[in-house]
Amino acid sequence: MGKANHFLNRLADGADLGEEPLPGQSILEIAGENRVLIENHLGVREYSRERIGVKVKFGQINVCGDCLELRHMTKHRLVISGRIHSVVLCRRG
Repeated sequence: MGKANHFLNRLADGADLGEEPLPGQSILEIAGENRVLIENHLGVREYSRERIGVKVKFGQINVCGDCLELRHMTKHRLVISGRIHSVVLCRRG
């Protein structure tokens, strides 16, 4: 973890902000069994109907399932739909 992230985490702990995400942190939201939202991503690394890999600051998020589709994508946010079987967080290093 970089010095800036360490400082922001200590600041958040001291300010008693609870579990609110810090600016720039990735946010993963699973809506039911058919939709995944990822905010603050760094791009799509892998794309197929069975698996979509999304790069984030700490590593990669892999969404696995059937009939997966990238429904919406902007610089900071993307939405994946289909029948979701699993979401795996793979940390770097």
